[in-house]
Amino acid sequence: MSDITLDGNSLTLDHILRAGKDDVTVLLHPEAIPRMQASRDLVTTWVREKRVMYGVTTGFGEFANVSIDTADLEQLQRNLIVSHAVGCGDPIPRHITRLLMMLRANALAKGYSGVRVETVELLLAMLNAGIIPVLPSQGSVGSSGDLVQLAHLVLGMMGEGRCWNADGTGSMQAGEALRAAGLSPVVLQAKEGLALINGTQMMTAYLSFTAARARAMCRQFDVSGAMSFEALLATDTFCSPLLHAVRPHPGQQKVARNLLRLIAGSAIRESHRHDHDAVQDAYSLRCMPQVHGASRDAVEYVAGVVETEINSATDNPLIFAESGQLIEGGNFHGQPVALAADFLGIALAEFANISERRIERMVNGKLSGLPRFLSRNGGLHSGMMIAQYTAASLVSENKVLAHPASVDSIPTSANQEDHNSMGSIGARKGYQILRNVEHVLAIEYMTAAQALDFHAPLAMGLGTGAAHEAIRSSVPTLDADRILHRDLEQIATLVRSDTVLHAAEQATGPLE
Repeated sequence: MSDITLDGNSLTLDHILRAGKDDVTVLLHPEAIPRMQASRDLVTTWVREKRVMYGVTTGFGEFANVSIDTADLEQLQRNLIVSHAVGCGDPIPRHITRLLMMLRANALAKGYSGVRVETVELLLAMLNAGIIPVLPSQGSVGSSGDLVQLAHLVLGMMGEGRCWNADGTGSMQAGEALRAAGLSPVVLQAKEGLALINGTQMMTAYLSFTAARARAMCRQFDVSGAMSFEALLATDTFCSPLLHAVRPHPGQQKVARNLLRLIAGSAIRESHRHDHDAVQDAYSLRCMPQVHGASRDAVEYVAGVVETEINSATDNPLIFAESGQLIEGGNFHGQPVALAADFLGIALAEFANISERRIERMVNGKLSGLPRFLSRNGGLHSGMMIAQYTAASLVSENKVLAHPASVDSIPTSANQEDHNSMGSIGARKGYQILRNVEHVLAIEYMTAAQALDFHAPLAMGLGTGAAHEAIRSSVPTLDADRILHRDLEQIATLVRSDTVLHAAEQATGPLE
């Protein structure tokens, strides 16, 4: 696994999936160091000149009009961290915190924040040593940055708070973890505490991971959808290039092409080509290009927002060394991320919505023409009856989670901060929707594979057959009732590793 080098400008969603893993080393690019040093030198000069600088020689928020003595500047930064570390709730998943650490370092590497190079190097040394602070997930309002979570991160850098054990199953004192790795806790200097916590990295860590996974999920739902419409003896005329050329949304056209590639060579499709072509299939089949495609286009919009945000300077004030300026503003405000997070949650929820309808059609013998609940001996055996219940439950939960967080705002800091994005809530919800959607997809794979078994010995399509084989290599045909939870979790593992997708693409070539 190659290293990831941070220059403040070049991170992509491809880096995101790699950086969550412990075998990746993250380093500062040599070109970032002089930029960082130049902004730090200005802070040092301005402190010596006793220049008034928000959060450096003044208090914070409502206390911005309070001047701080030079002798108290380090204490000011420490006080900022301990007073702001007041989060609650379940811990952020360890792999998401790894991303958060990398993203914060990348923002500081741009060279506009005035932190010491060695402070960022400590953050990356902790990341590379697997010293990952335990951060509470709740407490951010998505403006002034994700102050609470980032304050808990800096506690870990200061040797306080707790860090995950290497296996992620427990925690230990941060100071103990630093000592074991031969690292010294940071002693914050002027501006450093503010620079470290004033950013959108908690919400972007969640959102960047969700967006990166969503790209693969788009193609996976084309695979599961193709398996379902093949099993349900649907027509493929709805994928006609002529049809989609007159409504040329990019995602819609890609889905139609993918579906045709996946079922190419299907004897199941050919078996009814002249029997059912006059029948219009249900929307969950016929409108896959339009529904999947719209969600795909939403995912790509979000990906663009994310890749801009993870390469941005998001603290305040910012220092422009070339012009010698300190500029106060609002780059910490999470609104761009908040709107994107809500949009992504909605887009993912729609994949699950239409997938659940296909699941229902497969288990409902009146709609599918297949044995009821895909059971070979219905009555004695219930087959996949309750699998659809689980899908329905997840889809219903997603409808609640998809309510946008960004439409809400509660003022903070004595009304100085009178509009907040709530992007952290939207990003957390999007992540939970992703987890729910993974299981809905697993259920569609499970039911579609079972439904296709009833069409033997007719050959499946090139891609759908390969996908079916990948599923059956882990989970056998359901001949009699067994604990389906085990099947579901096994297939969910295939979903998260993209195993079924890779098998299909091995047969068809890369899907769009």
